[in-house]
Amino acid sequence: MLTKKQNLIETMKGGNPDRFVNQFEFIDLILEAPMHTYISIASPGTTVKDGWGITFTWPEGQIGAFPVQDDEHRVLKDITEWKTYVKAPSVEFSEAEWAPAIAHANSIDRDEQFAGVFIAPGIFEMTHHLMGMEDAMADLYEEPELMHELIDYLVEYELGYARQLIDHLHPNAIFHHDDWGSQTSSFLSPEMFREFLLPAYKRVYGFWKDNGVELIVHHSDSYAANLVPSMIEMGIDIWQGVMTSNDIPKLIGQYGGQLTFMGGINSGEVDRPGWSREEIAEHVREACHANGKLHFIPNLTQGGNYGSFPGVYDTASEEIEKMSKEMF
Repeated sequence: MLTKKQNLIETMKGGNPDRFVNQFEFIDLILEAPMHTYISIASPGTTVKDGWGITFTWPEGQIGAFPVQDDEHRVLKDITEWKTYVKAPSVEFSEAEWAPAIAHANSIDRDEQFAGVFIAPGIFEMTHHLMGMEDAMADLYEEPELMHELIDYLVEYELGYARQLIDHLHPNAIFHHDDWGSQTSSFLSPEMFREFLLPAYKRVYGFWKDNGVELIVHHSDSYAANLVPSMIEMGIDIWQGVMTSNDIPKLIGQYGGQLTFMGGINSGEVDRPGWSREEIAEHVREACHANGKLHFIPNLTQGGNYGSFPGVYDTASEEIEKMSKEMF
């Protein structure tokens, strides 16, 4: 029987996996790493301000936090003044703050799994977290030079933080968030994406690859089929969160071997109040039969190894295991 890591590699290269890669089983995420973004401090029922000064609220009964972007709270109201208002937090943390993450990193059997670090929010997300989606999108058209400057600044921050993660944890994988579309369309045209985000991510992902990271998993639970050539060029190995609106079988046929597609089970359809095993099993079966054994990882499109409602993620994993026994 192949290890989880070996089975992933066989699936990615179109070799001979002996079962489906079961969701996130191939990567042990070191979530204890210190960071200054809302991810590390937001929780249900709270309103918090992260290290960038962005205010997030997580209303009770909702499944996540989102920035508060009225005039009182928005960090950047005018892109021409970004150097005045956008101040990156320090990437330096004490050894005591790093200690839990280091202990976790040292405990991982790297022959069995990849040791992964988690990066969120992504570069595009950071632009609209700072100024609001409408202003961020408009400024790409109206103030492209200033948006390039802001994106470069965000890249430099991420590279500094990456160096700290590499020096302390020596990861061989990363799991990076940046949502690039709605369920039916990318936010940016492929041409605009290539102008603003492709160069930024080539720098970021190139840096990781140059420093011992073998596997780059990028989360975007959206339509982004039109961005796949750029994903490949920037160095992504696995696109996680790929929704069924992307015509996954067609993408596998066209790009399998260059990119592995992880998803196919839309979280919004199964990860909800009143969920049932029967419904999850049906979605898992459809995904596995439609997308096949190679260059595909059946997975909830949620951006992590969890569900929004208790039991959903584990039930999906159990049903994927059943499909492995049926199809392999």
